[in-house]
Amino acid sequence: MSLENVLKGLKANPRFHNNITFVHRIPAREGIHEAIPDFLPRELVELLQKQGITKLYSHQAAALSAVEKGEDIVVVTPTASGKTLCYNLPVIRALLEDETARALYLFPTKALAQDQVAELMAWSDQLGGKIKTYTYDGDTPGDARIAVRSAGSIVVTNPDMLHSGILPHHTKWMRLFENLKYVVIDELHIYRGVFGSHVANVLRRLQRICQFYGANPQFICTSATIANPGEHGAALLGRPVTVIDQNGAPSGPKEIIFYNPPVVNQPLGIRRSALLEAEAVAREFIKAQIPTIIFARSRLDTEVLVTYLRQAFHKLGKPETIRAYRGGYLPKQRRQIEKDLRDGKVMGVVSTNALELGIDIGSLQAAVLTGYPGTIASTWQQFGRAGRSNTPSVAVLVANSSPLNQFMIQNPEYFLGRGAEYARINPNNLYILVSHLKCAAFELPFVAGERFGDTDPTEILDYLAEQMILRRVGDRWHWMSDNYPAVDISLRSASTENFAIIDTTGGQTRVIGEVDRFSAAMLVHEGAIYIHESNQYHIDKLDWERQKAYARQVNVDYYTDANLDVDLKVLDVFAEEESPSCRRNWGEVMVVAKTHMYKKIKFYTHENIGWGQISVPEQEMHTTAYWFSIPEATVANASRDALQSALLGLANLLGNIASLELMCEPSDLGVAAHVRSPFTSAPTIYIYEKYPGGVGFSEQLFSAHERLIQRALSIIERCPCPSGCPSCVGPVEEVGLEGKIYASWLLKGVLQNESSQQVTATDWPGAYHS
Repeated sequence: MSLENVLKGLKANPRFHNNITFVHRIPAREGIHEAIPDFLPRELVELLQKQGITKLYSHQAAALSAVEKGEDIVVVTPTASGKTLCYNLPVIRALLEDETARALYLFPTKALAQDQVAELMAWSDQLGGKIKTYTYDGDTPGDARIAVRSAGSIVVTNPDMLHSGILPHHTKWMRLFENLKYVVIDELHIYRGVFGSHVANVLRRLQRICQFYGANPQFICTSATIANPGEHGAALLGRPVTVIDQNGAPSGPKEIIFYNPPVVNQPLGIRRSALLEAEAVAREFIKAQIPTIIFARSRLDTEVLVTYLRQAFHKLGKPETIRAYRGGYLPKQRRQIEKDLRDGKVMGVVSTNALELGIDIGSLQAAVLTGYPGTIASTWQQFGRAGRSNTPSVAVLVANSSPLNQFMIQNPEYFLGRGAEYARINPNNLYILVSHLKCAAFELPFVAGERFGDTDPTEILDYLAEQMILRRVGDRWHWMSDNYPAVDISLRSASTENFAIIDTTGGQTRVIGEVDRFSAAMLVHEGAIYIHESNQYHIDKLDWERQKAYARQVNVDYYTDANLDVDLKVLDVFAEEESPSCRRNWGEVMVVAKTHMYKKIKFYTHENIGWGQISVPEQEMHTTAYWFSIPEATVANASRDALQSALLGLANLLGNIASLELMCEPSDLGVAAHVRSPFTSAPTIYIYEKYPGGVGFSEQLFSAHERLIQRALSIIERCPCPSGCPSCVGPVEEVGLEGKIYASWLLKGVLQNESSQQVTATDWPGAYHS
């Protein structure tokens, strides 16, 4: 059945049609072409012609022209627009003209790197083996690493390996660094927030080493659409960039559908599960043999969805056409899933955002998003995974009940009109900067007067010398510690340590997956049901010290979901502003996270059928936070229960919409509410950053306080529920029957500061009084 017929069927079915809130059609567009530049070697032009390429897209031609002028560039065009040629053509040209030249390719994931190596090796075969391309990552065998260092014309790696496996051993890579002509950075938009701040420092170290060996490579970067590609590229590289953003590639017609699950409990405002609705929509596409990708928001959601779909297609005798793809799978399994997708053996794949990037997974026609991904840029990236050729495609956003999802689904004009977010990094975050100055000093001594990016590191270097980490001799600082600094620094998370998940079924032991330290407490605690490609495993034992979880295969009708409790202590205040009805602050805090219990959730009905205790160590983190407190006089007559209800509702809402204000990932932030904070001695709500040291989000929230509060009040007032629901302050079960009223009055009280009117207890609704 054609995609058009499936869509007609869905729209004619009241079960689906009644829940469609918005349809947007993007028409097909013709390509804009330009001639292949004369400066490309004849054999490269002939190779392009053999592949059926007689002209370039306009953005490809513009990229080649800018590189020819010696400019560092950022190419910003949609998914499947041929960005690869923008860097492969200048690199291959340079290697054909000078066999000693070298290029370094950086991809954010191993899967993208594997993709690129396969394509480059095909080019090399047709050029008589002149281009030697190698992958260098954690999976590269020891004997192959020697060949990569000595003979690799193009070294394909990721920032993590560059950070810990190449830069610290630069003396073994002299041939690469002495002759490095190009550095290619793909998926530049991924390098934002904490990860991007780390990578900016890794690139500072790279350029420092290149300078030591007498090289000054040109940077060629590609990115999906972001609001500030020039600013972001310059911040990441520490040098100006030329932006090429006029897309010349053709595209097929695409239909975008916003789908809001039906309300199943009107008084409580509870909607049908987004997981179940996404599964129903995806099932219609897959039944019609339309290749489909389903994006889920978490590893657990991914496994639950693939379980539902496999069970549905098991009845049709085709469960193997559904696969899952996420972090935590072993590399060999991920490569096999990618191959099966390209070969057309898989009709439906359920993935976390791991497949949001440009990995070649064949031609998909439908994308179903289970919940709003958190940013407009990510949403367009996931929409773009369907229709990677001139064929028609469809993308369906299935909203969940959270305030952020409901805001987007009910305000499509905001989604279409706002545009992609700004990518923000803070390379000079003290926590991150000190870590990379240690690494840089290990690689090469620092000389007095030397700058590191745009910073003067003298003060930090002297501090490290006092701590006996560095040793100052004359005008140089030398590394003197026994340890190897890069190995203790993770670019992507607060911890470098992963837990192995070991299957002990039948007396045999084999590693089936891994999780990071923070996720271990949530996903592989004792008693957890760990799901791996719809196979269920019961976690019998978690060895926290040795970082191993022992599991055995089971067949149960439920999955588990752990609760996370957070305690927060203020360590320092950086800024403070006070008004008659509110005091707001920004400062340093210590967050203590602890998982105490887990729930057993029944498949399909999602009802709670039991619980269990969790015993794992607490995890501490120093970070930054924004918080505001309400004076005691304002809530003097409020009962403790009413006040707690109001604060819980506000925390639920603000935790959801703060990421909208910042244009960051919702997972970057955490929220905590205290009826009486030990620090402020007043009712207080904290929004903290989920990374050691923070990256500047809390300072932005401190500045945007009034706008954030006004947006929260607007969402509450526009929500049609009578008492509170997941789309505003949270479900009634959490905030109580009058949680919405309490939260609304508290917000109005906070906003009174603009009129300088003191809010008193008598202003609160009667329900507040004890």
